[in-house]
Amino acid sequence: MNPMSLVTRVSGLPTPVKVLAGVLGGGSILGAVFFMLGSSPNRNGAVINVQFFAPARMRLRPMLQKHRLRLADGMKVRVFGYLDYYAPTGRIGLKMTGIDPKYTLGDIAQSRDEIVRRLVADGLLDANGRRPLSPVPLRIGAVTSVGTAAWHDFRHELESSGLGFQLSVVDVRVQGEFASAHVAAAIGTLARLRNLDAIVVIRGGGAKNELAVFDAEVIARTIAASPLPVLTGLGHEVDRSVADEVAHTALKTPTACAGELIDRVSAYRAATETAWNSIVRRADRTLTTSTNDLSATAHRIARHTHAAVERADERLAMRIDRLVRIGPAATQRAELRLTAAATRLGERSRASVGRASGQLDVVAARVATLDPAVQMARGWSITRRADGTIVRTVADLAPGDELTTIVVDGAIRSAVHTLTPTGSPADPLVPAPAARPAAVPTPSPDTSPATED
Repeated sequence: MNPMSLVTRVSGLPTPVKVLAGVLGGGSILGAVFFMLGSSPNRNGAVINVQFFAPARMRLRPMLQKHRLRLADGMKVRVFGYLDYYAPTGRIGLKMTGIDPKYTLGDIAQSRDEIVRRLVADGLLDANGRRPLSPVPLRIGAVTSVGTAAWHDFRHELESSGLGFQLSVVDVRVQGEFASAHVAAAIGTLARLRNLDAIVVIRGGGAKNELAVFDAEVIARTIAASPLPVLTGLGHEVDRSVADEVAHTALKTPTACAGELIDRVSAYRAATETAWNSIVRRADRTLTTSTNDLSATAHRIARHTHAAVERADERLAMRIDRLVRIGPAATQRAELRLTAAATRLGERSRASVGRASGQLDVVAARVATLDPAVQMARGWSITRRADGTIVRTVADLAPGDELTTIVVDGAIRSAVHTLTPTGSPADPLVPAPAARPAAVPTPSPDTSPATED
């Protein structure tokens, strides 16, 4: 119902009225609460001031606590009261005397159901639940309001566990007008870090409409899109928020959230220790078995070795006995063969030396015949040029060359006057042609020799 149209219809004061609107903010003075109700959240529509005095608050407090409600900005309410006219300013307000909690709770539930249906349609309701959670989630990113009991309890549980948890926390508002945007932004920030195993979103208990912050669609979609598993501990045991529905694991309280992480790490440590103990036992059994097998093998080798050594000793003793028996005779035969060989060697050596001496004499005689001095004694000589080279052919000389001719008893120095090659007419070694005989006259047939009377 539009509050301003309601005011124009009321003609008598005080008259009980019913107003449907949203809380736009306010304050308290001396136990009385003053706030505004508006038909739109941006205050562009109709607005009416509401006075919620202390007696009415005390009377309605049990009902609000029963339904876990608390007046807050943006909360849709159905309130009851009396219109009040303030003459100095000419303003009409509403003195609140009652509230319909079912209206507020119904609006929260309806909004929640619509968000869940959209998430299911987009396939996001279990997207984060499919993210693998590390069996040892020690590096935790936390989204909470630092300084609250929820954060203190969560951190205390992890620190007292004695495990090596590493916490990265983003301090945010968890209630109020901008709480949902802050929480979503904090989750997105932690999701981009590469050194985390999981993200936890925690807050303490509170009114149902305050916890409705975690029914915001922006938070749900941010959790669904996170590459890291998200755990929630939102401090209420009866209802589940939309954030709980899309989270990987939803716990009732921050303490329970810490306990889940501790249990998971402890279970992994216990499983690791169990596996290690199993490995140790298996290794002990294997080592014992191997030791026994090695000992048995060593004993078998020792037995076989002893038997082999004994057999070898027996064979060696037999060979020694046989050697002792046949040794002297074999030595005597060897000495006889050595004596005979020495005799043959002496005889053959003398014959060989005689033959070698004869051959040496022959070689010496041949060498002697080739001695240049012997050849010179026979009339040969050696002619050298001035540079000491031996003259072997006429081509080695030229007219005017100085020569040294060595004979058996000295040297003769001379000079080349004429060079006459072998075979030329001037060669002194070529004999002169024989003289042709004189012609003898032949007597004619009619001539008779003279006769001497």
